[in-house]
Amino acid sequence: METIERSVEVLNDLIEINNDRVAGFEHAEKDLGDEDRDLSDFFRSQREISRQNSLELSRAVNQLGGEPEDGKSLSGTIHRNWLDVRATFTGHDRKSILAECERGEDAIKKAYEDALNGDSGLSGEVRQIVQTQQQDIIASHDKIRAMAEAGS
Repeated sequence: METIERSVEVLNDLIEINNDRVAGFEHAEKDLGDEDRDLSDFFRSQREISRQNSLELSRAVNQLGGEPEDGKSLSGTIHRNWLDVRATFTGHDRKSILAECERGEDAIKKAYEDALNGDSGLSGEVRQIVQTQQQDIIASHDKIRAMAEAGS
């Protein structure tokens, strides 16, 4: 029973951080200018991926007999509030927006790594779901990093 409770906890943490990611990309998109349509499209696609991740993880929690999270984490709210304060001083330029998005992607990437560690209690089927989602997260992180480094 303890393994199931641990699995539900791990999955709920991933649901929360995916919800944070949706809110983070929405927040970042508001700061984009008209010339940043490519980023806007990319941010929307990443929001949709995280919404789908949350739904898939919620189904897994339900199958385990748990109650899926539906909110965001406190740390995600704090990060978005910090973005507001920071933007007041640094502006809303493309480079700073990408840098903040990369920080957010670092956090979700770490959460997936932690979820896949040996003591998470995830079954083979659930572990496969998390690994597949992790691949998308890593690809997004790497794309954001490349855009930030290119100054685009």
